Amino acid sequence: MLRWIGPLVFFLFSAAVASAALERRTWTVLGAPREALVSIPETAAAAPNPVVFVFHGHGGTMQNAARTISIHAVWPEAIVFYPQGLPTPGQLTDKEGKRSGWQARAGDQGDRDLALVDTLLAAAKAEFRVDPKRVFATGHSNGGGFTYLLWAERPDEFSAFAPSSSVLGQEKKRPTTPKPILHIAGRTDPLVKFAWQERAMAAVRKIDRCDETGVPWAPGGPLATLYPSAVGSPVVTLIYPGGHAFYTEAPAVIVKFFKTYGGKE
Repeated sequence: MLRWIGPLVFFLFSAAVASAALERRTWTVLGAPREALVSIPETAAAAPNPVVFVFHGHGGTMQNAARTISIHAVWPEAIVFYPQGLPTPGQLTDKEGKRSGWQARAGDQGDRDLALVDTLLAAAKAEFRVDPKRVFATGHSNGGGFTYLLWAERPDEFSAFAPSSSVLGQEKKRPTTPKPILHIAGRTDPLVKFAWQERAMAAVRKIDRCDETGVPWAPGGPLATLYPSAVGSPVVTLIYPGGHAFYTEAPAVIVKFFKTYGGKE
């Protein structure tokens, strides 16, 4: 038992340091207060910085997103936003909209979440030095669906996307601008069925004009497959043997993907 005390203390210490590095900030968006936890690197005002938006799943919180999709712990040089969603009707559960989430389509909830992203990105550009070629978004489940929506609605603002356990929107409203995509999926996902995600990944490869045959992507480990793109917008899939829970190894892969395909460091 004693041999586990050292690693446990180190883990708790690391988690506390990561949490302490986040600032809780509030903005007024479309007349309503909106919140986010923000990781601000020491170089934020001195050098062009990457920016990453991280969106929690339906019913989640910004604190949980920062803890589980801990991009700031893997990439401390990036400005990382963990926004808080508002009560939103779910697509698969919570039809009454009692739990926090993100708009599923353009026009939903008055586009309040798209407006939130616009506000946060404008605030980052006003306060810090932002590298416009390295702005990224990732999210899980409903947050992954919103990540796909950002691809469709804000393609010029973002360099690459990494949705997890999610699908594309309606066919007529899908993205048309090729962008590098990392799609993360659990093979036994009971909520967002893997078959649905397979169809989404096939559609993404078509949008990005990718090869139908993938090759191993070594930086992502043995579960990652790269589909080269004719237009420089590759797709990487990370398929893990799990369910709907966010894949614990994904943050490091997400950061590697953004660094590799989302512009120069």
